[in-house]
This record gives sequence, structure tokens and C-alpha cells, in this order.
Amino acid sequence: MTLTQMDQVQTISVHGHQRAFLKVGSGPAVLLIHGIGSRHETWLPIISRLAQEYTVVAPDLLGHGQSGKPRADYSAGGYANGMRDLLSLMGIEKATIVGHSLGGGIAMQFAYQFPHRAERLVLVGSGGLGPEVNPVIPLCTLPGAGLGLTALTLPPIRVVGHAVLNALHKTGLPYTADTRELSIVYEGLGTRENRVAFQHVVRALIDWRGQIATMRDRAYLAEYIPALIIWGKRDTVVPVRHAHVAHELLPGSRLEIFRNAGHFPHADEPEMFSDALMDFMQTTVPASFSERSWTQALRRGAHSARPLFLPESDSLVAES
Repeated sequence: MTLTQMDQVQTISVHGHQRAFLKVGSGPAVLLIHGIGSRHETWLPIISRLAQEYTVVAPDLLGHGQSGKPRADYSAGGYANGMRDLLSLMGIEKATIVGHSLGGGIAMQFAYQFPHRAERLVLVGSGGLGPEVNPVIPLCTLPGAGLGLTALTLPPIRVVGHAVLNALHKTGLPYTADTRELSIVYEGLGTRENRVAFQHVVRALIDWRGQIATMRDRAYLAEYIPALIIWGKRDTVVPVRHAHVAHELLPGSRLEIFRNAGHFPHADEPEMFSDALMDFMQTTVPASFSERSWTQALRRGAHSARPLFLPESDSLVAES
């Protein structure tokens, strides 16, 4: 299957705002949620293969790519609502939810808000697992940061910056694993509309001390949903130790650390990523939500003695 961005991207109005998305393939649904400052194109290296067996939906989040950029709710909860609404308009009741970086935080929030619609959870270099984040990002929340972003993204400076980031990636030096993909994010900040939206998103989720939003206190509610955690060992945006935090919070989850990948393992190692994701989906049973068990666990505020999510066969999901 070949993909061309221009003839595959569709748009739909949700609550009066345009949402752009890529939808290809057929079969069980897989929702791919990108990270901050990114867009659906980040998933192109893996979409063709996934689409051979699955219905793949890769949206541009509100404030990103070809989607609308209104003054709106850019919280993780707001984004989770948007993903629910988009799937509903497509007639998709349930999906495997895959989230990268910011998208990982949204994926966890989706599983928390709409557990009956999440068949599996896949976290890729995910946010929402601790305050630590690349220190450049919190700088974007400080007073006057807008003027700084404007200056740094003036056309002559942006051309040079883009070239420098790509050149650094080719050196293979420490802390340069993500500069190629981050140069794409940087290039996207060339318009005022994009910069304003970017700052709205950052300020909704991060302050000068780091990440604000966290799912660590509620992760026990998703203990029995099949989960896969993928991280790049050379991640320069979110530390790899957050992968081990997620693995501990989600007992029975699978953990894959890609030794030669950075914050974008799906772009750095697309074949390895596709292998891991497809094996996970093919060897796990989709979760089926139990309202009673979920409520009991919520009341206890601790891990449930009974499964919150039961596989369709009514037997426990096998540990991986």
C-alpha cells in the first residue's frame, strides 16, 4: 500500500472546529495519537504495514497540523474527549489506543475516561508519568516566551536552525538522537497561528517545574487492560526511566526498550516498532470493561482483586 499525504487526509468538523485525519486499511481499529508540535505524518513509517490488517486512524490533534487552532481546551482530558468524538463520528466503538509523548498522556486519559472503548493501551515515550521533561519545553511557558519563539522562528533563522538540527543528528553524538524529528516540530512553528496553539498546549500540561498532568495516581484502574510500553533508550525529551515507572504501574504490561532509538522509536526503528506493536495486538485479547469492578476498585483506591477489564472470552488476559 502506498500513501500520499494529500489525497489520503480527510477533514471533519467536530464542535465547529476542523479535525484532519488519515484513515486507511480495514479490520480492528487502531488510533495513533501524536505528540506535541507533531502531526499525523510522524506515523507514516508504520502506517502502511498496520493498514494491511487494521483500520488505522491517525489524526492531527486540535492545534496541530491541518486541524483547527482555536482558543480552546488543550488539556489531556479535552483531547481525550476529542478522540472519543472523532471515533464516534467514524462509527468506531472500540480501538487499540497508541499514544506518543503528549499522545501517550492522552491515551492514558482516554483509557481512564472511556475504559469501555479502549481495547488495548500502547505508550510510546509517553508523557504523564513524572514531571521530568527536556528543559527547553518548560521555557516555552515563561512570560515573554512568545516573543522568543517568534524571534527563533523568523525565516532566515529557521532555515539555519533546521539545517543545524539535521546536521547534529548525522553526527551521532550524545543527546542528538532526536534532533532530526525535533527539527520537523521546529519547522512547524513558522506561523503565528501554530506558535500560539503550541503555547496553549504546552501551558495546559507543563509549567516551569515540568509536567503537570499525571496518571500515576489512577493507573491502577487500567491494571487489567493489555498494555505495551515502547521507549527509546536515547530519548532526550522524556527520560527512559519513565518507561520503567509505567511498567511498574501496569502489572502484566510488556516493556520494549529500543537501544538505538530516541524519543521517536516509530520513526527511528519503524520495522522493529511495527513488529512489536503487531505482535502485541495479535497475541492479546481485547479488554472488555466491567463497570462493577471498576467502581469497586475506585472506592478502594487500590488495585482491584477482580479484573476491571475482562477479555471477550471471559478469561483473564495472559501475562506477557
